[in-house]
Amino acid sequence: MRVNLLNARGMRYASAFPVQLHKDIAAAMIRDAIKAAQISSMKAGDKETLAAVRLILAKLKDRDIELRVATTQPDDDTTVVEVLQKMVKQRRESITMFTDAGRTELAAKEQAEIVVIEGFLPQQLSEDETRAAIEGIKAEVGASSVKDMGRVMAVLKERHGSVIDMGKASGLVKAALA
Repeated sequence: MRVNLLNARGMRYASAFPVQLHKDIAAAMIRDAIKAAQISSMKAGDKETLAAVRLILAKLKDRDIELRVATTQPDDDTTVVEVLQKMVKQRRESITMFTDAGRTELAAKEQAEIVVIEGFLPQQLSEDETRAAIEGIKAEVGASSVKDMGRVMAVLKERHGSVIDMGKASGLVKAALA
């Protein structure tokens, strides 16, 4: 399937990138994949996916506006991954609140949005891979107690921030240092 995308100067170009939600987005930048998913969901008439993709694009535009005044510009994919991870975290918190309040229909809507958002995130490390990364960093830094948790977390976030859920990683680091 060929898809028309926009390059950095706004010129259209054709890409053979498949327009579907999946984890292998190495062929194109994540932002391009999101825009292509918007087009494909419009053509398919998938209103739920289209709404979620539009929310993603709106958050990305907000983040771009915030970065206009920043002194250093981070890599585009890094920015996109940070925004997507934040959106997933917000929706998970919303699901917890909705289920506690007995609003299962709203929780289901949030869960559907999480599925769409996670479709654009890189493949997350498994718990065993996360533990192995933590042990390697722990040995490298020379961490021995919970007092060293900040140093281990800083290195972990620097190296694996886009592929590890830092909330879960925090608990694993604490357990490894205890």
